[in-house]
Amino acid sequence: MGDERREIMIWVMLLVFVLGYVCIAMEHKLHVDKAAIALLMCGALWTVFMLWNTGVDTLAPPISKQLLDFLGDASEILFFLIGAMTIVNLVDRNGGFNVITDHIKTRNKRKLLWLVSIMTFFLSAILDNMTTAIVMIMLLRRIVPNYKERWVFAGIIIIAANGGGAFSPIGDVTTVMLWVRGNVTSLPLLGHLFLPSIVSTLVPTALATRFLPNNNVPERWNSKKYADKPSKENFVISSRMSKIVLIAGVCGLLFVPLFKSITGLPPYLGMLISLSVLWIWLELVYEKQKGLSKNRVSSVLEMLDMPTILFFLGVLMSVSALQSAGVLQSFADFLNKHVHEVYTITSITGALAAILGNVPLVAAFMGMYPVADGAMVTAAADPAYMSMFVQDGLFWHLLAYCAGVGGSILIIGSAAGVVAMGLEKINFSWYLKRISLLALSGYGAGMAVIFLQNLLF
Repeated sequence: MGDERREIMIWVMLLVFVLGYVCIAMEHKLHVDKAAIALLMCGALWTVFMLWNTGVDTLAPPISKQLLDFLGDASEILFFLIGAMTIVNLVDRNGGFNVITDHIKTRNKRKLLWLVSIMTFFLSAILDNMTTAIVMIMLLRRIVPNYKERWVFAGIIIIAANGGGAFSPIGDVTTVMLWVRGNVTSLPLLGHLFLPSIVSTLVPTALATRFLPNNNVPERWNSKKYADKPSKENFVISSRMSKIVLIAGVCGLLFVPLFKSITGLPPYLGMLISLSVLWIWLELVYEKQKGLSKNRVSSVLEMLDMPTILFFLGVLMSVSALQSAGVLQSFADFLNKHVHEVYTITSITGALAAILGNVPLVAAFMGMYPVADGAMVTAAADPAYMSMFVQDGLFWHLLAYCAGVGGSILIIGSAAGVVAMGLEKINFSWYLKRISLLALSGYGAGMAVIFLQNLLF
């Protein structure tokens, strides 16, 4: 393909991508599900890439092979998410999360904010940030009756959920992507990002206490008064059974990193093993209790959030089309030539993640930069810079942190923020005025911790 023809193709693909992403961002205005737009964008980009090349008959097999390879990479992430979402929903359906929320006793608003923040942070690392945000906001509705005060709590939940997801390989879609593809491994990720992530949560929480009076909530929550009335099927589940399901679900999720480290097999396989064991056990437990059909895995699978899965598929495959066309490599070459500094490059990612969302940004950067090996480092013109891109290199840890925590700066920058916005009807402008600066302060504090860690150690 001639240079001029290739340049036109790239501009057309970029136009399709930008238009698609604008439509995704305006989902609520257009009243069209973002999954449908993402899938259409994916199909359009690959079609343009195929048809714009000369000699379609000769190029079709290699391009189809690329498409299949990218689909395989995306499927690893999607099957992992399907397994994780099913396990989490299963725990929720069997009352497992009530075991946690029922232990909150404090009535003081500022103490409650700290408790909610810390609980959200650690729950997000074990579950995922979106699910944790849903669980904690539903809890808030039982405890905090004033919606404006509840918005402050919800803002901190978004920050804490994204902070907890950033240091855990299973806490956020972006860290899952980096972990599944082998850019990072579990223990180094935990070791390098735990302190920055918790600082990025504690700093905004401390600042947010000024928005709340130092008094008690008007009335201590009463589960019988505020909780949704259980159905007959959920009502017969004992608290002991809920605890067992919670423990089993958490153990199943924690088994996945252990499985990968021992066997070296992809994480999605460990997740599917955990799901299957939990599935078999619950089938045996509920065999004689026909009234609990809605609490079984088969029923939970029917309620799986497939639009979200298809959205991720569309986004990942759209980014892979740009990668195949060489767009991402050209952008990476520009950054390497004109910026050439990993802190600045990843800081740009955090800012863009707040606007565009962290999933497509991380997918794009993973396509732009391959994981470097020893030979690539040795052969590089700047070996010190290239060493940042080895497995568990500084660049990948910074990318995980900046994309995860940076998504909190605007309410539309992360799945946790979008969920909170929908559940609590939080105004974009209110969040921008009251929470964005708090999130930015935590983001900057965490970056400073990462810088000091690497400077000292």
